[in-house]
Amino acid sequence: MRERISHLSPAPLHMNTSNEKLSRRSFLKTTALASAAVAGPLVLNACSKSGSKRPRVGRGEHTYEVYHDWGMDSLPSGHTYGGASHGVTVGEEGLVYVTHHGNPGSIFVFDPDGKFVKSLAGAHQVKGKDGTTAAKGHGIDIRKEGGQEFIYLSPNDSYLYFSKMTLDGEMVWKKGRSDLEEASEKLGEKVVFRPTNASFRPDGGYYLGDGYGSNWIFEYDKNDRFVRSLGGKGKADGQFATPHGQWLDNRDGTPKLVVADRANKRLQWFGMDGKHLKTQGGFLFPADIDVQGDLMLVPDLHARITILDLQNKVIAHLGDDEAWRARVLDKEIGMRTKRNLWEPGKFVHPHDACFDANGDIFVAEWVVTGRVSKLVKVG
Repeated sequence: MRERISHLSPAPLHMNTSNEKLSRRSFLKTTALASAAVAGPLVLNACSKSGSKRPRVGRGEHTYEVYHDWGMDSLPSGHTYGGASHGVTVGEEGLVYVTHHGNPGSIFVFDPDGKFVKSLAGAHQVKGKDGTTAAKGHGIDIRKEGGQEFIYLSPNDSYLYFSKMTLDGEMVWKKGRSDLEEASEKLGEKVVFRPTNASFRPDGGYYLGDGYGSNWIFEYDKNDRFVRSLGGKGKADGQFATPHGQWLDNRDGTPKLVVADRANKRLQWFGMDGKHLKTQGGFLFPADIDVQGDLMLVPDLHARITILDLQNKVIAHLGDDEAWRARVLDKEIGMRTKRNLWEPGKFVHPHDACFDANGDIFVAEWVVTGRVSKLVKVG
């Protein structure tokens, strides 16, 4: 599950089991920057229970106080999210894991109070043409297997590999392009391999989504053997245009794979046998998925986060604002690089989000310098 906390401190836009489950990406899945670049104080016309004023999003029982830049002020010197924060998940003990495109490593780990603990996954870095090295952390999920938790990391770079690691960063195995070519026969010589996210099956198997590459999702069994491929590029039901994220939807008692088919602006559901079951539109640019209880959480790269009920009806669009979204998507403004233009309580590009054990939400955004926000439930 993704978890609790108290210290509140993509990729291009057109390209995002064990029976034990905690909240999100751990299957068991605040202050503002002290910088002149921060866009004003975190204040709106909403009073918290403690009497302090903070921005709020949502409605009714799904109302949340927003703490932007959670954990940012505890990063040691030389530790940055660089070009973007990408993924977020919470382990069983409440530690929060954030993937990024900065340095060092490709994962930063925080305690439940937002204090930096360590960096991991230094192997998931590449050297650019200018000679500098940057991380390529993207999708991250945690699953408990045989009493031990493991990280499944999907770095979005053709030269790197999908990997399984311990929570200390020790490599268990890795799967690169050549492994998938042998297994699936779906990756031809000219097809790019850029995995974006993984998800888990209730039988111990798992899925890897090649979201920025081939547009296939690859299924493996609990013994790491290839089973089948789902999707391929296209607009028809069962096909994808950037299967950026996926998750296990077991809310009604029947396990299904649900996929954020991002560029097609929809979610798709599949049975455990790989057959297409359902397609649902009404999204803007859905980037990933988390499930807790009857709720489904869908971060949308176009400046909002959606919560669905058991019947997949929209309960709330967190941060939804058409005028703000128009500014965010205006390429001449370049909002993702303009921290001084960001407004309290507004999202820029939510790239991943997950529940923690308390029902609070963590959001990682695809913005330069990175930004992780904690949404504390007050409704």
